[in-house]
Amino acid sequence: MPTYEYECGACKQRHEAFQSMTEKPLKKCPACGKSQLTRLIGAGAGFLFKGSGFYSTDYRSDSYKEAAKSDAGGGACQADPATESCAAPKCQPPEV
Repeated sequence: MPTYEYECGACKQRHEAFQSMTEKPLKKCPACGKSQLTRLIGAGAGFLFKGSGFYSTDYRSDSYKEAAKSDAGGGACQADPATESCAAPKCQPPEV
């Protein structure tokens, strides 16, 4: 259940309420008792992905991992950032 933030139009105090998404917005201010609460638009919470299984590289096959290890040392493009050109043939400049 999300936490919503409210602001009272009368006393300008802000309050948080832990409500279900299907509940109607609160109207009465808990501080002054007037019915001038408005729900504020918040940034919301970000998603936190913890543990394994969230990246495409988590489920790579063993043959892919071995090929990646053998390719790791050679053929890397060392592009000059000023000219965006590579000295190695068949090398593409980095995209900006």
